[in-house]
Amino acid sequence: MEVWRLQTPVRARLRHQLVRGWRPPRAGLWTAELQLSQEPPLCRKTTTLLSIPLPEIITSSSHSPQAPMESSDVDLDLQRSVHAVLRELSAQAPALPSNQGMWRWSLHKKVERDPGKSPALVRILLRELEKAESEDARHVIIPLLHTLMYVLTKATGITEELHRRTYAFCTRLLTLPAPYCTIALDCAIRLKTETAVPGTLYQRLVIAEQNLTSELYPYRERVFLFVDPELVSPSVCSALLLEIEAAQGQQTPEACMRHVVSHALQAALGEACEAGVLQKKLQTSSRRALERYFHAVVAAVEQMASEPSPSREGHLERLEEIYCSLLGPAEAARGRCGGKRQACLRLPSGDRPQARLPSIPLPSPHITFHLWTDEEQLWEELVLFLRLRSQLRLSADLEALDLQGFLPDRELARASVLSTDSGIERDLPWGADEPPTPGSPEVERAGLQRKGGIKKRVWPPDILMPGSWDGPPGLHRRIGRPSGDRELLPGVSRLHTARVLVLGDDRMLGRLARAYHSLRKRETQKFCLTPRLSLQLYYIPVLAPEKPTASRHSELGELAAFLGRADPWYESVVNTLCPAIHKLAEMPLSLDTSQTVDPFILDAITYYVRMGTQPIYFQIYAVKIFFSDLSQDPAEDIFLTELKVKIQDSKFPRDSLSPRRRGVAEGPGAELSICYQKALLSHRTREVTVSLRAAGLVLKALPASDTDVSGPTHCPPAAAPDIDHTCLNISVTEVVKTSNLAGRSFSTVTNTFRTANIRIQSQDQRLLTLLLDKDSCRMYRDVARFEVAPCPEPCSGAQKSKALGLSSHQEEMERTKAKAKPLLMPINTFSGIVQ
Repeated sequence: MEVWRLQTPVRARLRHQLVRGWRPPRAGLWTAELQLSQEPPLCRKTTTLLSIPLPEIITSSSHSPQAPMESSDVDLDLQRSVHAVLRELSAQAPALPSNQGMWRWSLHKKVERDPGKSPALVRILLRELEKAESEDARHVIIPLLHTLMYVLTKATGITEELHRRTYAFCTRLLTLPAPYCTIALDCAIRLKTETAVPGTLYQRLVIAEQNLTSELYPYRERVFLFVDPELVSPSVCSALLLEIEAAQGQQTPEACMRHVVSHALQAALGEACEAGVLQKKLQTSSRRALERYFHAVVAAVEQMASEPSPSREGHLERLEEIYCSLLGPAEAARGRCGGKRQACLRLPSGDRPQARLPSIPLPSPHITFHLWTDEEQLWEELVLFLRLRSQLRLSADLEALDLQGFLPDRELARASVLSTDSGIERDLPWGADEPPTPGSPEVERAGLQRKGGIKKRVWPPDILMPGSWDGPPGLHRRIGRPSGDRELLPGVSRLHTARVLVLGDDRMLGRLARAYHSLRKRETQKFCLTPRLSLQLYYIPVLAPEKPTASRHSELGELAAFLGRADPWYESVVNTLCPAIHKLAEMPLSLDTSQTVDPFILDAITYYVRMGTQPIYFQIYAVKIFFSDLSQDPAEDIFLTELKVKIQDSKFPRDSLSPRRRGVAEGPGAELSICYQKALLSHRTREVTVSLRAAGLVLKALPASDTDVSGPTHCPPAAAPDIDHTCLNISVTEVVKTSNLAGRSFSTVTNTFRTANIRIQSQDQRLLTLLLDKDSCRMYRDVARFEVAPCPEPCSGAQKSKALGLSSHQEEMERTKAKAKPLLMPINTFSGIVQ
C-alpha cells in the first residue's frame, strides 16, 4: 500500500514520525491546519505539530536531488575557473595582463547568476583546500579559504555536511603558524554560528553595511573612499563616482530588508521555501509589513545565535512560523509540491517552481566618495559618522566618555568659577582640617552636593597605546560583534567600523600617514573616537598610465609592490585594478540605466574591504628640520616611505671661505657629518659618526628585497614594542676624488647601511633640500641639518601620567615605557605577511 505523502512543511514532520503503512485520518490534519490559520500570523503559539522535531533529511538545506554530479558540465566549468585562479597565483605561469584579477570575479559571478551552483563550487574549493593541505602548498590556502567563505556568506543551498567539513578543515589549520592560524580561527568562529543558524553571516553583513535599524545587532559600517584630485586624473574620479552612484541607487532600505528576509528563509527552509512566490510576496508588501517581517527574522536569527548551544531545529520552527504567516496557510501548504506533479500543475503559471533558484544579491557596502583636501578631513568625517548615530542613541554609556569631539566650539566653553581658596593652610577656617564625624549632617550634605571641580577620569593603563586602537580579534559570544571591536571601557562598545580606502600612489599614502598621525595626536586631547570606532585602512594603487620612457611609474608604486610581495592574493586582486580603472575612465559614459551591467571595479573594492582583515603595520618616522636661518623655528614632519636629500647649488662669496675650505667647496656634492645608531643583532646601541662628501642621500622605510619582507618592522604592536627593531635603509651617494697625471677626477659610489636613528649636518655651508614621501608639496629648502627617528605615539609620558593621575615615580616609569612605543600605521590586506 502506498504511503500517503504529506505536502506541507508542517506535515512533513509527521511523515517520519509515523509507522510505515499507517494512514493518518484527514480530519485531524484539517483541524490542525484550521487551527494554524485562525491564529495571528506572528503571535501564533507553538502547537503540538510544531513541537515535533524535524528529521535530518528535512533540516538540511540541500539543493535539488536532481543536482548534477561531480562529472557534469557545470562542475567541469567551475573546476576550470578554480584552476585558472590557482594558475594566476603561480609565479611559473602568470596570467595575461588583460586577464589579471578577472578569474576570481568571473567565478563569483557564475555563482551569483545561478545560485544552484554554490554547493558544487563549495565541494570543489574544499577538495582543492584538502589537496593543498596534503601537498603543503600553503601559498594557495588563504586565497582558496577567502573564496570559500565569500561563497558561503552569499549562498543559501549549502548542506550542513559541507559546513561541518569546512569547519573541520579550519580547525586543522590552527596548528599552522600565523597568518594561517589567525585567519582559520576567524573563519571557524563564523562557521560555527552559520552551521547552527543558517543565514547569520549574510544578515549581519547587510545590516551593518546598509545601516539598517536593529536593536539586536546595532553595529554600523561605512566605507570612506578618498581620492586626491592632484594625484588622480579627473576622468578617473568621475568614472569611480558614477559607478558607485549607479550601483547604490538601487540599494534602497526596502530592497535590503527584502534580501535579508528572503535569504534567511531560503537558507533555513531549503526546498520547503518557494523562493519565487516569497520574493513576489515581499515585493507587494507595504513598508510597514516589510519592517515587521524584517524585525521578526532578525530577532529569530540573533536570539538563536546568542544562545550558548543554538538548536538548528528550534531555529527552523521559528522561521517556518514567519514563512507561513507571510505567505498564508494556503500558499505555504504548496511549499513541497515537488513530490506530485498533479499538485504543481494545479498552481497558477506564475507560481510554479522554477528550474533555477532566483538570485538574492549581496548589496555592495555603503560607500561615500570624498575628494582629499587636507589632513583634518579624515577626523571631521569620522566624527560626523559617529555624531549621526550617537545623537539617536544617547544612553548611559556615553556618560563614561568625554565627547568633546562631538560638540561645537561654543559648547566647549567652560564656565569660570571664582575660587575663594588661597591655597594657604593658615587661611582655612577654624576646624576645617578636622574630619567630620561619621553620620553627621555635614557628611550627608557633602554626599548630596556636587563639587565645582573637574571630574577626574581614570582610563585603563593601555588605553592610549597602539594595541588598543584596533584590539585583537576575539570570540564574541553574545551577538557576534565584528572582529577587533572589543570594549575599551566598561559599558562602551565599538558599534561603528570606519573603513577608510585611499586611491593613489606613495604620495597619497604619505598624506594619509600625516592625517593618521594628526588623528592620533588629537585623540590625546579629545578622547572620543578610540573607544567607539574601529578604524580600518585600505589602499588601492592608482598610478599614472605608464610611458615607455618614464621610470617614475615604478618609483611611485613601491609600497604597493611591497604589499604584493608580502600577500600574493593582494597582488592578484588589488594590484591588478590599476589598468582596469584607467580603462573605465576611457570608456564613454552610458546614459541608459535600463541595462544591467556588472561593475567589476566596485565588486573588487567590495571584496577587498570585506575580506581584507589582516593588517600590515608600517612604521612612521619623524623628522626634525633645522634651517640655515637661525631666526626660523625648526620644523617637524613625518614620512612613511622615503626621505630624499639633495644638495643645493648654493653660491657663497669667496672671501667668506677659508683657503682650506675653498677647494673643498669647488668639488661636487657637500661635506656631510652623519651620526647614526648602527643596527646590531644584539640590539645594543652603538653610535657611529662619519664625515664624507656625498652628492645625495635616500632614506627608505620599506625593505629593499623580498628577504626583508618578514622583518619585525611590520609586525603587530604587541610583537614589536622596541624601537631598536625598526630600521631605515640608507643609501649614500659618496663622491670619491682621485688624482692622477691627467689631474683630479671625481667618481661616485653608493654605500648602504641600516639604522633606526640618524642625524645629518652639512659641514661646508652647502644647504640641503628634503623631499618627503616623493611629494613635491612636502619639500623643505635651505636645510642645515636634520634628525630622523621612529615616530613615537602622540601621547607622551607626561600626557599619559597626567590623564591617569600618577605619582612622580609612576610618571617616570610610564614615560620610560611610552618612549618605547612606536607609531605604526596599519594597512589591511588579505593575509598580512605570509612567512
